Amino acid sequence: MSLFSYQNLKKILFKMDPETAHTVAGLGLRTASYCPGLLRCLTKQYFVTHPMLKQEIFGRTFQNPVGLGAGFDKNGQYITAMPTLGFGFTEIGTVTPRSQPGNPRPRLFRLIEDNSIQNAMGFNNKGSHYMIQQLKKLYFFDYPIGINIGKNKVTPENEALNDYETLFKAFKNYGDYIVINISSPNTPGLRDLQNENFIQAIFALAKEITSQPVLLKIAPDMEAEDAVILCKTAVDAGAAGIIATNTTIDYSLTDSPRKKDFGGISGALLTEKSYRLFKAIGKELYGKTLLISVGGIDSAEEAYRRIKAGASLVQVYSMLVYRGPTLIKEINEGLIKLLKNDGYSHISEAIGADYR
Repeated sequence: MSLFSYQNLKKILFKMDPETAHTVAGLGLRTASYCPGLLRCLTKQYFVTHPMLKQEIFGRTFQNPVGLGAGFDKNGQYITAMPTLGFGFTEIGTVTPRSQPGNPRPRLFRLIEDNSIQNAMGFNNKGSHYMIQQLKKLYFFDYPIGINIGKNKVTPENEALNDYETLFKAFKNYGDYIVINISSPNTPGLRDLQNENFIQAIFALAKEITSQPVLLKIAPDMEAEDAVILCKTAVDAGAAGIIATNTTIDYSLTDSPRKKDFGGISGALLTEKSYRLFKAIGKELYGKTLLISVGGIDSAEEAYRRIKAGASLVQVYSMLVYRGPTLIKEINEGLIKLLKNDGYSHISEAIGADYR
């Protein structure tokens, strides 16, 4: 094992408070962003591009289907470094109209024996104005970027649309798609917005303001039937896609002494729960809208399972913490082998294969 392998680095990072470790990792990525030679070297090592994986989505080229899930790059500070980790696209945020500190610390916990993370961050971010300044710097950066948006904690539920209106207007000329986040468990009342009336209203509002593709991200804790109805409502109202799923508040998934009775769980504990809900959605909506799967994806086999269930793209976040950047490379290289083994010449032939 190399002295500079991620497994050695992880031993150091895991001795730190999780949020401190996240900050240290972020500092490393920001440093790499200012070193073109290092960026090229790391991208060459980890970034997988292959004709079998390349897709045109939302008018952009996705060189591979594995992206970074929202929550890691809350302020758009690491965008230019993301290809060095192997990701084919990134999703920044969640960003709110105004800056906010999030929930009190500690608010991020490792469930190490479960290869999972529990977080109660609460949309801590520097706000939309700061995010726009970050995006303005990307004049010559050709890489798909999604922007995940949410309401401020202090905004009452009956005024939530005002926050989303502000954000649609702020980002209508930035990024490649926008994601409506009403599924985080860490902002009081946010998940209550997962109802048909609000979904219809928010997508009607989006259509008035922006031509950007707007997607809906849903929670994994809904009954499958309810989730399907909600997603159908969103698509009928103009959603360009569905992202499933966010973190879970099903604390029965683990007996870990480290677990808390608040916050959302992600990582390996979420794998089956996320897959089951995604499969239910895919069965109804595959071929009718773009589907992105996220939640406990830790291997090429798991990513392929989501693709066959209807996912055009997949996202990874928590498992990156445990496995490091080689995971993204392994997933992409593994997908190529799995596609070839099944006789496919392109990923599009495998998307939704479970339903054909």
